[in-house]
Amino acid sequence: MILRQFHHQDPVAVSYLLGCAGRGAGAAVDPLFPIEPYLQAAEFSATPLRWVIDTHLHADHRSAGRALAEAAGADYVLHESAMTGFAFHGVADGDRLSLGNVVLDVLHAPGHTPEHLCLLVTDRTRAGEPWFVLTGHTLMVGDVGRTELASDAATGARNLFRSLARLKVLPEYLEILPGAFAGSVCGRGLSGKPSSTIGFELRHNRAFAMTDEAAFIRFMVDDIPPPPENAAANRAVNAGLMTKVAE
Repeated sequence: MILRQFHHQDPVAVSYLLGCAGRGAGAAVDPLFPIEPYLQAAEFSATPLRWVIDTHLHADHRSAGRALAEAAGADYVLHESAMTGFAFHGVADGDRLSLGNVVLDVLHAPGHTPEHLCLLVTDRTRAGEPWFVLTGHTLMVGDVGRTELASDAATGARNLFRSLARLKVLPEYLEILPGAFAGSVCGRGLSGKPSSTIGFELRHNRAFAMTDEAAFIRFMVDDIPPPPENAAANRAVNAGLMTKVAE
């Protein structure tokens, strides 16, 4: 199995290349422009891209997902509930995307956005159970994703609480690899460390540790930070409903 983590500063975000070199199959998750580093890394690691996946329709930047998929001859993947102006490979909760000995199991995790998904990743050459989970902006290191960018804050928080409950029952040793770290506008108390485990976050991530739904919703709507610049327009562009963000 190969795994590459790409750290971005403008905007602050994390994207991934992963796959099976033995079977020559790879996937990119939440890519940003420019696309050449992903193409070069896929070629270097002998994992031609089969899937390009966005965990959600981003509001803080323009996604490179469709452009990368087109350049690589890969399928562009979103959760099937995403409302877009283009065709894509829609996946549902429980679906599996295969990359040879590496498999990605889809977990629908609405809250940050309604279409958000997480990916449980298993390397079958090592074990028959997941090794880590790509959590996007659902669960990050030190915080969880804000909930008002694609719905009203309380509805998003209610959905996020239920999505986090599904992550809480995963093994504590399971690694989490998020879509953002400190400096991102998509969380409030993010750590600069771009990985953690389910168990550590249960102990030290205040939002993730909450067990009372009403208290969680109050916590999420009490101190909402300023939205990303052009948030609605970015989502519309990423959904193919606008061609560009207005100057």
